[in-house]
Amino acid sequence: MKIRSLFAVALAVLALAACGPKKTAAQLELEQTAPAFTAGAHKRLVAMDLDATLTQHKTPLSDTARAALDKLGEKYHLLMVGGGGVERIHRQMLDYPIDILGNYGLEEARVIDGVWTITRHEKVAVDSAEIMRKTEFFREKYGYTKYYGDPVEFHESGMVTFGLLGTKAPKEEKLNFDPDKLKRRAIYKEVCDSFSNHSVFIGGSTSFDITPKQYNKYDAIMKYAAENGYSKDEIIFIGDDLEEGGNDSHVRLGGLDYIYVHDYRDFPELIKPLLSRP
Repeated sequence: MKIRSLFAVALAVLALAACGPKKTAAQLELEQTAPAFTAGAHKRLVAMDLDATLTQHKTPLSDTARAALDKLGEKYHLLMVGGGGVERIHRQMLDYPIDILGNYGLEEARVIDGVWTITRHEKVAVDSAEIMRKTEFFREKYGYTKYYGDPVEFHESGMVTFGLLGTKAPKEEKLNFDPDKLKRRAIYKEVCDSFSNHSVFIGGSTSFDITPKQYNKYDAIMKYAAENGYSKDEIIFIGDDLEEGGNDSHVRLGGLDYIYVHDYRDFPELIKPLLSRP
């Protein structure tokens, strides 16, 4: 009888544990990534992505996200690193005073004496006819012949956005098109091979970003760090697209410490270890 009673108690304890509070995705991610940066040198520079990291895609900065940035800014220097242009990022952030690297480092803007100022805008010539020919091939081959607006966006800097739904697709349709990026990952290697003289990233919600070979988020961050006196181990990156082909992937491959965001709404939770450090 005693053995049966003990067995029953054990089952009850296990059942209670199973019914207990589940860990959130943010908590699980912190368990995996926190040791990587808490064990290192004291961080001074927090670089981060915007879309799907701090905000929904191309959605204005929320009050919650702004408050989280304010807290981070009390302890660290903040740097936004995006695939879009600096002016678009600045507008989306509702003029939040933060240094920005745009178009994978082709553009730069800084807060100088309290004034947000564009300090660098590099331009690289592209063969637009060749770009159009190659992107049309992929549209025909994989059935992306219906699109909104223009089939390709040529940025003034020389970066190219190849949006499978075009440049003017409705927001809801874009968000629902490829949320897990499986459609674009399926053809990513082929696109890379076709644009072998460029860097290719799975960007935004429907697109591939195509840049001159030397431009990526890792090199852009390291250039900024060298110019401003930050060593590699003093930097941490926060982003959502760190897997192969992702527009944050060079940051991971370059060896920077990072926090991986799977849901932008988790951002305030994920930065708590940084806020708790002395």
